Amino acid sequence: MDIRTNTIAGWILAALFVALGFGMVGNLLFKPEPLEKPGYPIEGAVEATDAGEAAPEVPIEVMMASADMAKGAEVFKKCASCHNAVDGGANGIGPGLWGIIGKPIAQHAGFAYSDVLKARGGNWDFATMNEWLTNPRKFASGTKMSFAGLAKPEDRANVIVWLNAQGSNLPLPAAPEAAAAETTATPDNAADAAAAPADNAAVPAAE
Repeated sequence: MDIRTNTIAGWILAALFVALGFGMVGNLLFKPEPLEKPGYPIEGAVEATDAGEAAPEVPIEVMMASADMAKGAEVFKKCASCHNAVDGGANGIGPGLWGIIGKPIAQHAGFAYSDVLKARGGNWDFATMNEWLTNPRKFASGTKMSFAGLAKPEDRANVIVWLNAQGSNLPLPAAPEAAAAETTATPDNAADAAAAPADNAAVPAAE
């Protein structure tokens, strides 16, 4: 090995030692700190809870209180290929839905329901209809209905209120907060409330 080759090899080794030295010094000067939370913050994103769960969904009763029937009619267009909601309308691929809210499940005359839906029992009340529209196959595993469901709760609220207006016209359920306020009221509280205006009435000035 000649002197030139030795010189080149020496320079290479020296460069490696210098790079190694800089790396060690850098680690000492700039010690990385572990992140409190992995990833990068995204503005406008909904933060999950500590358990990794999304924020709880707003109860359907709350959303129904401000539902839009016109939007519900638009949502129903997704169902119109199989159902109608006309008074006296014939069954199609699916049963007619006129007056469906409040009716027994799987009992519409003239329609051949799946056994699993017939075995479900109960009525199509607001909560049950919301559960069905969220995921029909989860509601009744083995149902003949192929529709995947409505993922958006506002869509379900709108179409349920619209369906209710097609022959059922049942009073909408109270939102959970309003129902809780009504149940906490007692006769004593009511009496106090009735007496309050008299207690607070203006007293005539003495003459």
